[in-house]
Amino acid sequence: MRRGRAAGLAGMACALMVSVPGAATAAGQAELGDIRKAIANVAKTDGVVGAIGEVYVDGKRVGRGTAGSRLLHGKGGLIPSGSRYRIASQTKLMEAAIVLQLVGEGKLTLEDKLGDVLPEMAEHDYVDRAAEITVQQLIRHTSGIPDFMASGKFDVFDFTTPYQPIDLVKAARTVPRQGEPGEYRYSTTNYVLLGMIIERVTGHDRAAEFERRLFAPLGMRHTYLATKVSDQIKGPHGHGYYPDDQGRPRDVDRLNATIGAEGAISTAHDVSAFYRALSQGKLVPADLQRQLPRPFPSMCGGTVASASGGMPGISSITFSSIDGRTQFAVAVTLKIDNEKAEAVGAAITKAAEAVLCPGG
Repeated sequence: MRRGRAAGLAGMACALMVSVPGAATAAGQAELGDIRKAIANVAKTDGVVGAIGEVYVDGKRVGRGTAGSRLLHGKGGLIPSGSRYRIASQTKLMEAAIVLQLVGEGKLTLEDKLGDVLPEMAEHDYVDRAAEITVQQLIRHTSGIPDFMASGKFDVFDFTTPYQPIDLVKAARTVPRQGEPGEYRYSTTNYVLLGMIIERVTGHDRAAEFERRLFAPLGMRHTYLATKVSDQIKGPHGHGYYPDDQGRPRDVDRLNATIGAEGAISTAHDVSAFYRALSQGKLVPADLQRQLPRPFPSMCGGTVASASGGMPGISSITFSSIDGRTQFAVAVTLKIDNEKAEAVGAAITKAAEAVLCPGG
């Protein structure tokens, strides 16, 4: 769960022309920029502990880079570029894809009201105006439902208290509405509710549906959904840090994954597989593609889209070409508050431009 607001999805326009054996684009041919140098530049940004990135074309890794260190103060060696990391809000796009699959299967409609799909939300007044809010508005962050984190009731460093999704929804009810239904207001509570809808409609828990619908069929063997009160990343990985009350860096290798809807832990290879399949129409029916959270591009040939996520100690962005052939997945571990990490996001975007658009 993020503290501070990082951009959820952003578009980056640039002509994408990549030339690797057997993977030339229709737009022309150009070499990739220096990936190692680009990642090294990201690692030089104030507040960064370590940075990793990999580029994939047609599912094949064509470049990788790692810089900085696995632990604070230059310790622990380099982070392996294929390490797992928390993808944070990129999880939401995966969840949106699952919901749209259910719509395509006729198990749900975009016009279904929250109060009908989850009757308790209206019956017990857990969500204000639940009878008006639609599934589509939840997907697009236009429900007006407040973010539960604004209640001040949750601490992702509390490893003793497990929460149920309804606890988060109830907390959001204590926060003043952010806007009217139909107005864009980013709120993680929307995706907590969508997770509950997935479980109600399928009869399976959210993690099982992620595995069945996305991770297994796409060969995302190193990806899983963190769901425990004290979840650590499996295998070698970079450690991020977050200032404690005295401003001292605190290792955030553990987070309470029962708080929020952003628990996917993945790798550059696996997130690239997801965006490749999503962009190529292999996950969501064609007539529902436009329902994906904005501003994921849909009619901008020759551009690159980016999806980002931030949590204490981590910032990650995946860049993907519109045709889905090329991905550049970057993860950066931090030692600063996410609210101070704006320069990091800018550095990652600059790195992507240098790698994917070396001609300017």
